[in-house]
Amino acid sequence: MFSSDINVVDFSFWLVTASMAAATLFFILERFEVNPKWKTSLTVAALITGIAFWHYLRMSSVWIDTGTSPTVYRYIDWFITVPLQIVEFYLILVAVTVVKPKLFWQLLAASLVMLLGGFYGEANIGSDSKEIIGFVVGMAGWAYIMYLIFFGDAKTANDASGNPAGQLAFRTLRYIVTIGWAIYPIGYLLVYIIGDSPFGEGDLNLIYNLADLVNKIAFGVVIWYAATTDKGAVVSAAASVAKKAVTSTRKRSTTKRTTTTRRSSSRKRS
Repeated sequence: MFSSDINVVDFSFWLVTASMAAATLFFILERFEVNPKWKTSLTVAALITGIAFWHYLRMSSVWIDTGTSPTVYRYIDWFITVPLQIVEFYLILVAVTVVKPKLFWQLLAASLVMLLGGFYGEANIGSDSKEIIGFVVGMAGWAYIMYLIFFGDAKTANDASGNPAGQLAFRTLRYIVTIGWAIYPIGYLLVYIIGDSPFGEGDLNLIYNLADLVNKIAFGVVIWYAATTDKGAVVSAAASVAKKAVTSTRKRSTTKRTTTTRRSSSRKRS
């Protein structure tokens, strides 16, 4: 429907591939400019876009060469990058407050359930019951993620952190997961669930590509913004630099006094 001209889908693959490469380079370079407590989050952001870039090279090749949807390669990418995106919630909280390790496993497990459901449905195209089962299981995993970040332990930890930059990043990522991630099940519904749908594989790939473009890069940009605006991190970094400067000055002063004392002692003996 939307992709009646196959070149539109081709272009979307190219656009996402180039954007993921650029985002990866940006996050890697910016990693060296932020406080150490944010470095891990930016490293993961670079991993997400870097892995996506690599897989999009293959996915675009499959689509252009065969005209078929690269479902397996797409889910390989999602099975790696989506859990990393969900883990970013945990890493943000760890950077600014104390968090129970079980939250990490809860978020990771929910993201895998969501993906397994989606893959089960898309791997059994033509079987209406399996498509619906896969959709329901995937939505259940997504719903549990939503519960954790809006009402559960993740929200509680974020509220207690007292770090404005971290809280802003958490809230923004939460809305990306709510609104941005809604694009995926909408595409699934339009193509697989709705009977006699006018939408086809080209439309689905176009939707998925644009969703990846927005969601994967937006996750990293939000974290980068939080890292560069975290006043606590800036103050800490400035204090560290000042402390080093004071220590260096004291060492030089001590060295000068020691040298002067030795010279005076030597002159007296003479």
